[in-house]
Amino acid sequence: MSTDKFIDSYSIYANRFSYMGRPLSRNPVDADVFVIGLPYDLGTSGRSGTRSGPGGIRNASANLRWEKKRWPWNFNLFEKIRLADYGDLEFPTGNHDGLFDQVETHYGKLLAAGKTILSLGGDHFVTLPLLRAHHKQFGKLAMIHFDAHTDTYKENDAIYNHGSMFYHAPREGLIDADKSIQIGIRTEYSESRHEFEVISAAVANDLSVEAIIERIRQRVGDSPCYLTFDIDCLDPSYAPGTGTPVVGGLTSDRALKIIRGLQGTNLIGMDLVEVAPSYDHAEITSLAGATLGLEMLYVLASNRS
Repeated sequence: MSTDKFIDSYSIYANRFSYMGRPLSRNPVDADVFVIGLPYDLGTSGRSGTRSGPGGIRNASANLRWEKKRWPWNFNLFEKIRLADYGDLEFPTGNHDGLFDQVETHYGKLLAAGKTILSLGGDHFVTLPLLRAHHKQFGKLAMIHFDAHTDTYKENDAIYNHGSMFYHAPREGLIDADKSIQIGIRTEYSESRHEFEVISAAVANDLSVEAIIERIRQRVGDSPCYLTFDIDCLDPSYAPGTGTPVVGGLTSDRALKIIRGLQGTNLIGMDLVEVAPSYDHAEITSLAGATLGLEMLYVLASNRS
């Protein structure tokens, strides 16, 4: 069976092992954009299980494959960018530094070759090594962060924690806090000590989508920008399959509209994290993750065209 027939097949039930049915490849020349899974949940503080997130998202993405021109976009994504699934990074079980080494090796090669990467977690801790890899290529980054939690909590002698990445990242010089923004926050934080602009979930649910997009644009400007989306930004009614669900979040519709509004921002990397399929129902969370990731890719393709 040829690659083209495999990709364009209307049978969404076959070959569900890759994201959107794209070919598997680790050769940088084969694609402009790669999807990489990071099956890591050693930093989890709540319910474990996000190591199965990449597989769950890939499997659910099969439900999105039939639509050649995804609504409301007016083009076929795969006519704009060449996308391949890199597979999952392999690292020794229980070995944090093994993950760091793998990210540095594989991401370094792809980013140096001018490729863009959509990463599928895994718990949110994976964003810290991902920011380090992108910083080496692009310098200090702006960050757009969707989450129920700020993840800025200082953990003494516990850097490997999915709630501490954005405490460490600005202190390592990876991101510019003055050009970074968090959307959907609905857990405790001190505004007097907080380094990022925050649009809390309560505010985000009352503001117009256009107003939220404008605040994001004003904050990040034209800086190289990394987009990280924790699925628990969504209300648990839209994303029950996650480790630390918090009620009062965004709807999937509102999140998708905000993502679409990021056209024109200088996106250089993206991740979708914290999907835990074992707590999911009818693939609701995995499908939300797969769809949000696809929307990010459409934004990327729109920017390039």
